[in-house]
Amino acid sequence: MNKRILFPVLSVFSLVLFFYLGQNYYLSINRPGGQGGARQRAWEQMRHKIESEISRFKGDAAVIIKDLGTGREFSYNGRKLFASASMVKIPIMGSCFLAARENKLDLGESSLLKVSDKTSGSGTLKRIRPGTSFSNEELIGLMIYESDNTAANMLIDMLGEKYLNDSFRRFGLKDTNISRRIADFASRDKGVENYTSAQDIACMLELIYEGKLVDKQASDESLIFLKLQRVNDRIPRYLPKETIVAHKTGLERSVCHDAGIVFTDKGDFLVTVLTGHSNSTSRPSKRFIARVALRVYEYSRQL
Repeated sequence: MNKRILFPVLSVFSLVLFFYLGQNYYLSINRPGGQGGARQRAWEQMRHKIESEISRFKGDAAVIIKDLGTGREFSYNGRKLFASASMVKIPIMGSCFLAARENKLDLGESSLLKVSDKTSGSGTLKRIRPGTSFSNEELIGLMIYESDNTAANMLIDMLGEKYLNDSFRRFGLKDTNISRRIADFASRDKGVENYTSAQDIACMLELIYEGKLVDKQASDESLIFLKLQRVNDRIPRYLPKETIVAHKTGLERSVCHDAGIVFTDKGDFLVTVLTGHSNSTSRPSKRFIARVALRVYEYSRQL
């Protein structure tokens, strides 16, 4: 056959074959017995189990689960407001990296710890000798993986509430604010509160996961800090010890939260659970959050 004719014929044949095989593959994974159908059934089973956990939980809850591979998402009370506790430290971290890009914060610059900086609650800086020097980047890390309240308040004071709230809006957050310093319970008793929602926290985590929190470098560093989290009594609690979880907890009177990304060999999953309760301890909330995360992990095993 003439080469001038043969080439177009082979090109058309290749396109037809590619279309045929692609169509058959699509149909095979989406028919009731196919891979897509099985994945959908597994997702529905997980959703029902999580809904059952929510119905049994004695308190308020907001849950967002996302399969970061397929984009499937489960959302319950996504826009419900909760006192943010230490969850607000995630958007504060983002604001610090944004300020660094805008030359409003030098990550390498050192700050001296003062007696007036020391704040009650979580963290080790409250026990460190005044006058000790920490870079702003070190303060960000301590704020996340140790949930250090002193470090968080030092950063809040540096950036100011206005800059923080403005940057939250720039990240696309709709329900998150900073109105007082961390662990300022006197202001809290007067009704001054920091709020957030599961949707906002999930938004921040997805920006980090996709490398879009300010830029890829800031996202990668944020992910490293989240993976170093030292409080692991919620999302990682019932998961195999080797499971990598990048997450941030939050705990104050009557609220208990955890949100993060669970990395597995079957895919990566976003898990955000905020709770409000009237229990004397946070133990029921912690177990509830852990069970929700376990349901997600069980789903991953079916893929």
